[in-house]
Parts: sequence; C-alpha cells; structure tokens
Amino acid sequence: MNFSILNLTFSPTPTTFWIGVVALLAISYLCVLAIRRASRPKRTGALELLRFLCALIAVLMLWQPEWRVITEPDSKPEIAILYDASLSTTTADAILPSSLSANQEVVTRQEWMEKILASHYFEPLKKDETNRVFEQPFSAPPKDADPATLALAGTDIFTAVDKLLEEHNNLRAVVMLSDGDWNIGQQPVAAAQKMRRRNIPLFAIPTGSDNRLPDLDISHVTAPTYGIVGENVQIPFTIVSSLDRDIRTLIRLRDTKSGKERTKNITIPAGEDYHDSILWRLNIEGSSTLEISIPVANGERVAKNNNRKFTIAGRKESLNVLVVETLPRWEYRFIRNALYRDPGVKLDCLLLHPSVGVGDGPGYIQNFPEKLEDLQKYDVIFLGDVGIGEGGLSMEQAELLKGLVEKQASGIVFIPGAQGNQFSLANTPLGDLIPVILDTKKKEGISDATPSKLNLTSDGKGSLLTMLGDTEEDNPVIWKSLPGFYWHAPIIKAKGGSDVLAVHANRSNQFGRIPMLVTRTAGNGKVLYLGHDSAWRWRRGVEDLYHYRFWGQVARWMSYQRNMAAGERIRLYFTPDRPKPGDSVTLNANAFDQYGAPLQGGDVLVDITSPDGKTRRISLDKAEGAWGSYSGRFKIAQPGAWKIAAAVGEDTTHGIKTTLLAQGSEIEKTGMPARADVLEEMTRVAKGRLMTGEKISSLIKEIQALPDPKPMETRTPLWSHWLTAAALILLLAIFWTGRKLNGTF
Repeated sequence: MNFSILNLTFSPTPTTFWIGVVALLAISYLCVLAIRRASRPKRTGALELLRFLCALIAVLMLWQPEWRVITEPDSKPEIAILYDASLSTTTADAILPSSLSANQEVVTRQEWMEKILASHYFEPLKKDETNRVFEQPFSAPPKDADPATLALAGTDIFTAVDKLLEEHNNLRAVVMLSDGDWNIGQQPVAAAQKMRRRNIPLFAIPTGSDNRLPDLDISHVTAPTYGIVGENVQIPFTIVSSLDRDIRTLIRLRDTKSGKERTKNITIPAGEDYHDSILWRLNIEGSSTLEISIPVANGERVAKNNNRKFTIAGRKESLNVLVVETLPRWEYRFIRNALYRDPGVKLDCLLLHPSVGVGDGPGYIQNFPEKLEDLQKYDVIFLGDVGIGEGGLSMEQAELLKGLVEKQASGIVFIPGAQGNQFSLANTPLGDLIPVILDTKKKEGISDATPSKLNLTSDGKGSLLTMLGDTEEDNPVIWKSLPGFYWHAPIIKAKGGSDVLAVHANRSNQFGRIPMLVTRTAGNGKVLYLGHDSAWRWRRGVEDLYHYRFWGQVARWMSYQRNMAAGERIRLYFTPDRPKPGDSVTLNANAFDQYGAPLQGGDVLVDITSPDGKTRRISLDKAEGAWGSYSGRFKIAQPGAWKIAAAVGEDTTHGIKTTLLAQGSEIEKTGMPARADVLEEMTRVAKGRLMTGEKISSLIKEIQALPDPKPMETRTPLWSHWLTAAALILLLAIFWTGRKLNGTF
C-alpha cells in the first residue's frame, strides 16, 4: 500500500495502516473526553492537541514516510563511455575486430580500446543531437609515480561507476570497455545495483583473452633480512608457470654492484607453482642489492616479471653460547673446541661431571646462571646428557631455560647420551620442548655393530641446516659420504608440529623411519634434537669442515630472529621479516632495565615510518611473566622500506633502529586472463547486455532506441531520521511539562 501527500510518500503495510487508523481514532476520543471533563478547557484543549500531534507523528512514522525530491534534468540525455586505463590493459592478448583489421591482429588491451574508440562505431551516437556522448577513463595509474605507489595501483570498477552516477543525473546509458580484472574496492555488482535503481542500463564490451598468457613469473622471493659474513644464506623463491610444457632453465642470482653471480639449473613444471631456493655467500658487511632472474622461455609473452630485486645485509656477528654437559664425551669435546676457536662466538661451558665435579678452565663457568640478566644473554643452549636432580639441573633452572627459549627467542639443542639422563626432563618444563617421543623402556639407547647413516627427508634436502656443500648439487654427495653412527636414542616418533629433516637409514617402526634430526618452534625460539652423538665422526679426513659447518649453521639459524635488531636495553624481532602489502607484522621485543635484567615495569614504544614518510607510534603490550617480553602488530600498507625505532619509554638514547623491507608485490599484474564473467554479471543486474567487438553496430542501435531517462528522484526516509526522533521527544517533553503546570498528574 503506497500513497503520497505533497512530497511525502507513505509505504505502510495493510496491518500497520489499520493499526494506525484505529490508534488515531482512539486518541481522538480520549482527547475529546479529557477536554469535556477539564475545569480549564482552553489549556486542556491545547495540551490534548499536543497529545494528538505526538500520536499522529508516531503513527505516521509507523507508515514509513519518505521525503521525495524530483530533480528535472536541465541538459541533454548523456551516454557515458567508460574505458579501463589500468596497468593490466598493457597485456597483449586482444584481437581486433575484422572490420578494423583484416587479419585480426593481436594487440594490447589498451591499444584495442583506443582503436575501438577512434573508429566509426560510436560516430552515430556522437552525431545524434539528442544525446551528449562523453568518454571517461578509470583506474589509470598516477603519472611519474614511484615504484611503491605504482605497486599499489589497481582496478576499481565500483568507484568508477559510483563516481559517474554521483556526477551525472541525466544518464541514458553507460558503455564500459574493460578486461573486468578488478582487484581493489567493492564488488562491481554493487555499482550495477545502483544503476538498476536509477534505470540506467549498462552495456559492457570485454577485451582480452579468457586464458592466461604463456608466462613464467617470479612471484615471491622470501630472502632473510640479513646474513653472516662468510656464511651461506638461503634465498627461497616461487615461480608461477602458465606454459603448457615443462621448462628446463637456469636461475641466476647476481649482485647488482659487484657483478658476482651464482646460478642453478631448475625444471619448472607446466602450469604449476614451482618452489625452490638458491644459496648465496655474503662476503662483505653492509647492504647489498641482489637480482634474481630467469631467461625468457620460447613462447613466453610477458618478460618483465622474469626478474626481481631485493636487499640483504651482511653482518659480523658475535653469538653467546652455553654448553651444559655431564660426561666429556667426544661430541661435547669437539663442539666445545670448535666453538671456542670461533672468533664470532663467546662460549661458556658448564660441565657437571658426576665423579670429579664441575669442570674448570678457560671457557668454563662454575654455576648455572641463576639471575635472569645473566641467562638472557645466551643465544643458543646446547643441552647434552643432562637431567633433573643431583648432579644435573633443578626444576627452577628447567623453567628458566624454557622461558629463555619461548620468551627471549633463544634456541636450544638437545643431544642425548647413553646415560639416558634426558628422560628425567619428560615431566619438567623442558619436556614440552623436546620434539620427539622417546621409548622409556630403552633409556640406555640402541647400539649397532655396524655404522648407520642419516637419510635426508624432502624438508631436510631444502633446509639450510643440512647444507654442508657450497652448492645444492654437492650436498647429496656429501651426505652419502659422511661416516655413520653406532648408537642412537630410542626415538618412537616426532611430535606433531615438528619438522623432520633426517631419518635413520636402516631402522623403522610402525610409524615409519626413525626420526633422527628434528626441529620445531617453541614460542619465539627454536628447538633442535639430534638423535645420536656421533656428528664428530664427520671430521674424518676433513677436520672441522662439515662438523662445525653444521653446528655453526644451527647456532646462527637459532639466533636469527633474536639478533634482528639488538641494543643495550631492547631487542626487537618481527615476523614475517619479508612482508607483502596487506600483511600484518608481529613485533616482539625484549626490554631490560639499566642493570641488564628483564624490564618489569614500563612501556616499550615503537615509532613506525612508512615509505611515504608518515610516522605513527604504537605501544607494545607486555606479556605475562618475568622475561620483559612485549608484543604488538601493525599492517603493511605499501611496499618499500619501513623504518622502525623502538625504545623503553622516552629513553631514545638507548633505543634501537632498524628497517623492515616490504616486498613490492604488484596488485595489478599483466598477463592475467580477462574476466568477462564480472562484466556479464554487471550487465545482467543493470538490465543491459554483454557485447563483443564484432557486434558494436547493433549496440549503437539498441542505445538509440532507449527511452529518455526519467527525472532523478531522491528520497529521505523520515521514519528513521534522527531529527524526527528529536522532534518527537521535544513535543513529549513539552506535553508532560504542560500537564504538570495545568495541575494534571
């Protein structure tokens, strides 16, 4: 039921209409009755009139009134030709109509639209004096913009149509030339719904191929932010292939300044994502710009995405390592000697010998560090055949070690022994960190008369921890040549959430091969478990080459996050360390007081400066416990260098500064297939049609046959407007006050 009074339009349901009528009749009767009984009929009459007015407003609001304004157009009906100017239109996969190119030449989508607009097709519309025809581009990237800004440029079809509807109130029709590949803004169909409400049909002409062009795209490079000078770093990458055949090619990693490069042979499967990594050795301190690239394959149509550049920093780093052991077995001796000779490592050893007492000499400490400020300095803890109880660790010390790993991002290495002391850790806080399940019936371990070797898993073959060669090609040969072990821990299986890098070559159980080299994350830190104590045998004939390379890589892998940015009073690390626009970055900080102890009270403030120079401050939230741990999050809005400055309170003199590099992953990509389905849905909703380039002539005739656009009508819903509620409350207040003054209670 709809009816209008002047510019007011009411839309009650039959039920609400008759409820309103009955309510008004009842109120009228009560008002007349009150006036007849009143001793002051004039005053009472005014009050009852006010009462009736309040009831009338309430009833009218129940009928959902809207204030209608009709705007008569003062210009000719308009026909808008919207054309896509985004970066995706540079894709060369559009076929010209036969009327424009006899051999149907393949051009870019942008060139296709330019030729269509410059052709004779739209001349009849432009010459027709009853219409005004105009062309308008949308989603054009800003001119002379920096790469970071261009990477954020995308296609926003909704905003283009919405803005057109706001600026023009006499549209007869809209013609859209686009590939339909929208990636920012609201869904385009929402704009089509607005066109339908205003009876403006949409005619869309898609451009481009529905299938992706043959292409190889280096889509992601997740390099670490820094590496240790003289050591290998692993550069993972992803290549997306849309070719219909496997490609055997060469990936090249090159220093743009020095020209030094490294190559690797790879095979990219047809039509799949290919994940791999390449090693790079850092030889100098400071920042280096590297470029990773692949040659253009035969038949590949897009060449500009075959390379990517990124920055990595080289550091000379000093690690603090604590080794805790009972008996000075061979593995302990060689780990201690190698670490002690390494100028980049500060080593402390705690030897809890069950017979002769605590070890003494250079590099030894006499007691377990009990104070948090003494323990928190260690980046990596090697825990040998040590348990809980007399001659081992206490429960409090086990709790401290767990807190050091989880809250301070340190690493812990478990190397079990034949005494089986580590079994006593099962019911302690450290038991949660051990990444494997042990067989309690065989605490002494399992011995073999013949040596056994380790077999790398698929995860192990791609891990930096197991990279003992200078190249990926050398590594499998080296592992096959390593001497084996005669004893191993009684491992049943790895715990959930762990990564198995190597398994026993000869032994298995109901769960498969026995896991021997296992890693996992624990809180902010890392854990590694080696199921045998014979890595020292890898020294045979080569000295420390493989033995210490392995343990050195383990130590630096474990301390990577912890040493991202470290100062006197604060240590800051973040994940992911190579974010993309749209990612949320988690900041973790460990703060200390002036004496080096974990901060118990105070704020950690972080100033974040985006690549465009805008700075904002966030305060990190303090975690529970006594480790001075803080955390917070922020979102990456654009690629480039994000500068981060962290400090305890306002004490910037002891704060730290670091740079977070966001990868410049472009929102708008070339070579992607056109999305005619998006345009088809829009035309269906807006009561238009989807046309091909060959049928534009029939489109012109259809547009010319359209009726003139109706006057633009806007409606303001009064029943839900705040002014209506305010007016009703004011009238009720006046009515109630008048009743009191009139002596009516």
